[in-house]
Amino acid sequence: QVRLVESGGGLVQAGGSLRLSCAASTSIFSIGTMRWYRQAPGKQRELVAAITSGGTTNYADTVKGRFTISRDYAKNTIYLQMNSLKSEGTAVYCCNSPEDNWGQGTQVTVSS
Repeated sequence: QVRLVESGGGLVQAGGSLRLSCAASTSIFSIGTMRWYRQAPGKQRELVAAITSGGTTNYADTVKGRFTISRDYAKNTIYLQMNSLKSEGTAVYCCNSPEDNWGQGTQVTVSS
């Protein structure tokens, strides 16, 4: 089982930026598609971004053009660069890898 540990959350003003990290306990080269999800209070979990082992990326329409998912094989880490944050971006952000592996999540709070 892959262990995933997120970091980088915090409090930011609307329009600001944050970069989230998700460190994996094993090589991400062989893991497959990794994803970032978020869950806001009282709402269902939402897929935010994904990156395949081949480097293809996909984004939710709500974050397209503002968020960027990337990976660093040397550090076994994926990132989520979040720019132009909006108040609706307030949520717990979790990373996910195949076989239903999840991190504990990191809280992002965007103040308006």
